Amino acid sequence: MHGSSASDSKLVAAGGTIVNLVAGFLFWLALRAARNSSVQTRFFLLIACAFNLFTGTGYFFFSGLTNFGDWAQVIAGLHPYWLWRVLLIAVGVAAYYAAMLVVGTSLVRFLGVPLSNRERFRRLTWTPYFAAIAIELIAGLRNPLDLPLVFESALPATAGANCALLFLIYYIPKATAPGPNSQPVTRSYPWMIVSAALAFIFILVLGPGVQIQR
Repeated sequence: MHGSSASDSKLVAAGGTIVNLVAGFLFWLALRAARNSSVQTRFFLLIACAFNLFTGTGYFFFSGLTNFGDWAQVIAGLHPYWLWRVLLIAVGVAAYYAAMLVVGTSLVRFLGVPLSNRERFRRLTWTPYFAAIAIELIAGLRNPLDLPLVFESALPATAGANCALLFLIYYIPKATAPGPNSQPVTRSYPWMIVSAALAFIFILVLGPGVQIQR
């Protein structure tokens, strides 16, 4: 019975990363299937894929390096423990690099952004990165009981896991050719309304924390 409870606990701890990786893969498949969709839709699918893949793969490296977080709980009790930490770090580095290649090449191929246009490239990757940090910070301010945890864990996790968006352009193979649908990502008010609504839900509902009664 005790062993079953421990296994369930490890599965729950691994659940968040698994969901991120599955979601990132599904968004990538959707992006591939949306070649002829609007550039705004393709950009949304790309950024959703990026955040999920970077968060999921980055967690392996983070937990292995710091001995903290969900995957530290997953490998707890496994021997030799130091070897499992090293494996987490190695898997994290390899998986994160693979995620960078997937996201970067997709930005070039499916949005048609040439590597030579660095200003446009940075606008499309830096803007969502800093927007995510701002939303995370505002949401954290609504949870004063756990405010130190926001600065110690949640905010660094968001900033650290997705930092590949800041230097993604340097890791894309130079031979990657832009796709045919090269269009500027103009303002889309429907997407802006949906994004604002989801941000408000995240800040107002999840920011203060959700208590689960047992």
